[in-house]
Amino acid sequence: MDSPEIALEKLSKSKFRSSFHLRKYMIEYINQKGIDAVKSHAYDFINERLKPANIPNDGHQTPMKNHPVFIAQHATATCCRGCLEKWHHIPKGRALTDTEVDQIVAIIMAWIARELK
Repeated sequence: MDSPEIALEKLSKSKFRSSFHLRKYMIEYINQKGIDAVKSHAYDFINERLKPANIPNDGHQTPMKNHPVFIAQHATATCCRGCLEKWHHIPKGRALTDTEVDQIVAIIMAWIARELK
């Protein structure tokens, strides 16, 4: 996987990926809960929805609204195993490693940090 900065630069060239932005209520949520809580949520979502080797609803497991991490996942192509394979070269059909989970969360949090500026 690329570093968060390189990944975000590549993703910024995609019209679809660059169309995602945090909404005001999501920024308020982050400010209320704190960035550490949002990072914890990111770990929970990735471990639950992306880490397993086989995901029955792959491509449909990440909502397009309601939580800042969900929006960040779509913006960073970390929303499903298909996008992880296409954009980040992490193959489908095997469980994610803890290192890969850390890298995915780092990209998500880097995108959120950019949106908060």
